[in-house]
Amino acid sequence: MRRTFNKFCPTESLTARSVHVAREDALGRFYECGFPYSRKLTAHKSCVNYLAFSRHDGRWLASAGDDFRVLLWDFSEEDVLRPGHVFVGPIGNVLALDFSATNQYLYSGGADNVILKYDVSTLRRVGRSDVDGRGSSSFVEQYGDHDDSIRALTCHPYEDEIFLSASEDGKLVLHDGRAGGRMSAAQGTLQHTAEFTGVQHHPVMEHVFATCDVHGQVCLRDTRMAFGPLSRRSNGGIMRVYNTKLSRKSASYLSNPESSSLTFDRDGSKLAVTFLHYFPTIYALSDPHPLAICTGRNAPDGTPISPSQRTYTNSCTMKSGAFGGPGMDEDDMYGAGSDDFRAYVWKIPPLMTLQGLRKEITSHDWYTREWPDTVAFAEGKWESRYVPFEISTPLARLNGHKSIVNAVAIHPFLLHVVTSGVERQIVLHSPTPSSPAVQNLLSTPPTVRALQPQDPVAQRTFLRALFGPHPTLHEEVEEDEGEDETISLFDHILRQEGEADVFTMRRWGEDSAEDSEDDDGTMVDVFDTSLSDSSL
Repeated sequence: MRRTFNKFCPTESLTARSVHVAREDALGRFYECGFPYSRKLTAHKSCVNYLAFSRHDGRWLASAGDDFRVLLWDFSEEDVLRPGHVFVGPIGNVLALDFSATNQYLYSGGADNVILKYDVSTLRRVGRSDVDGRGSSSFVEQYGDHDDSIRALTCHPYEDEIFLSASEDGKLVLHDGRAGGRMSAAQGTLQHTAEFTGVQHHPVMEHVFATCDVHGQVCLRDTRMAFGPLSRRSNGGIMRVYNTKLSRKSASYLSNPESSSLTFDRDGSKLAVTFLHYFPTIYALSDPHPLAICTGRNAPDGTPISPSQRTYTNSCTMKSGAFGGPGMDEDDMYGAGSDDFRAYVWKIPPLMTLQGLRKEITSHDWYTREWPDTVAFAEGKWESRYVPFEISTPLARLNGHKSIVNAVAIHPFLLHVVTSGVERQIVLHSPTPSSPAVQNLLSTPPTVRALQPQDPVAQRTFLRALFGPHPTLHEEVEEDEGEDETISLFDHILRQEGEADVFTMRRWGEDSAEDSEDDDGTMVDVFDTSLSDSSL
């Protein structure tokens, strides 16, 4: 008998649902104690700024930072201890990485204003005995379209040769390396009035992408309206502007925190924005108002954090978060680094649940009633306020670092989270001591280093970090050599800038022209397929 697939089958539906629930319960038991085991992956010689797993299979972890190298760690090995390959070529700090659609290429960009393209496909046949951490190769192509540091790269979900780059020069560039590329350099460039801080392709809808900038503006855009001939462009490609301004009754003005990075979950239904001097904020793709903020008000067991203890903050470095859901059909976790020398992982409730928990306050009620300790989002001074649900209890706090954590990546299917930041080491975290990729992990220390007050010793270390001699990046250095000076430098910055109030640091007035660029108020249906594909 021929089987038909277009009819509802209750038995299959119940089976699939039962498997999903059983898997979720099993993973929940794994995560009950968080990620208490870890290992330091040591090979970099300076700060590690960015981490990215290869798409779908998660075989490769790419890491890069201030030592002008891109390292690949092979998670198909039985016990990941050292990098499987080294890519060379950057002449400045690397700030961004992304794998292409099929993992054929890896792109890097950073403070040298140049994007480098590496061929990963040639490594697929390389075994551990051939590389053993010593193999290296250079880039196969470079792109010099930017005049300032490249803050973000994002690859097309289906085409290996297409990617977007965002830079502090205010340029957003669409790169198409396919034979017979159809755009000139001018047609592939969108010039913004502010420095871009992030860009992210939608993982499913190939023409849709999101951007963020130093003025706090977060936009959903369409490549077909953002690039190409001027006659085809409209509104900078903007389809939606997300509500990112903060309001507090004690302040007569709004605050626009800098949106320093953003990311989609795997199906593109959720968007997370990392704000400087505020909390990671979760949006639904189709809703301009935030649904949730992720805080560290409580410990993972629900115990409130006392005022004397440090918890999640983001005040002085560029950070990038990541969605993940190893073993699940959706990304229900979000991870981000923090200034308290930890990374945090939060369990994100379903979007429908968050929509029901969000509070909307009319402008009249906002100004006529008391709202103590309430910070809301508002599109304007006289607009309604939206108070997103606070996810105040993280699933896990990840220890193991001695200084600020900037980057987090979650493996696509293995139960691993990797973190990095000011130190030279990457920390691999796991809920179990062993997995198919690592063996015999040790228990992570339950506490983190305290931020020490300024004293004569700390002052001397800080001055030595600022003005003293440093080993070159090409020299072999001891593990701790120079590390204390770097940590001391960031300790000093934390003492100066940490715990700053966003309403003091970022004041926004309605007469500001910051958000006027490109925005003519036009909204476009993101599912509209009537626009021509010819601009790509």
